[in-house]
Amino acid sequence: MSSTDVSRSEAGGIAMRVALKLEAVVIPVSDVDRAKEFYGRLGWRLDADFSFDNGFRGVQFTPPGSSASIQFGTNKTSAPPGSAQGLYLVVSDIEVARDDLVARGAQVSEVFHAVAPGAQFQPDGTSGRASGPAPDHESYGSFATFSDVDGNGWLLQEVTTRLPGHTDRAELVFSSAAELVRALRRAEAAHGEFEKRAGKADANWPESYVAYMAAEQTGGELPG
Repeated sequence: MSSTDVSRSEAGGIAMRVALKLEAVVIPVSDVDRAKEFYGRLGWRLDADFSFDNGFRGVQFTPPGSSASIQFGTNKTSAPPGSAQGLYLVVSDIEVARDDLVARGAQVSEVFHAVAPGAQFQPDGTSGRASGPAPDHESYGSFATFSDVDGNGWLLQEVTTRLPGHTDRAELVFSSAAELVRALRRAEAAHGEFEKRAGKADANWPESYVAYMAAEQTGGELPG
């Protein structure tokens, strides 16, 4: 679909809907330069840093591969510094993502999975969490947490297969070469099982790989 979707209303008329794209979230910080140094050290892309004579300042960073950004600055929000919590960072491999953040100086929790609903949103050290990734790395089930220098809380969540209806995008999008490689390996493993059942090699394996990776991203039924 384009940025404007067309649908029929219950009255039989045609309703136009303009796409509402969430592209930036404001987080409250106490020291703009200190926050800028922290997010820059994580390897996030600095998009803007604008200052004005009236004291207003706006800074924007975008995490690697993300279509959404964060903003902070002076005279930008009245929320207390550190009060933004549960900010999601979705990753395809939580151990790789955690190791990269740790190497860049972030203090990240161990990977865990929730054994009580909502445990991933509770403070570190509370009950309801079990150490290690979810069994079989079940999609949406593995987490890790870290905070910035003001205490704004981030939640890493591993997602490899999307829930049905999550997205209607037709194109495949990967945030990095490493993520593409991991997707190809999952497609390879699934296709290998298909060839075992068929008892022969599949000459159309490229199409099968693409179909598998598209189903993962869009929440469709994975090819058998």
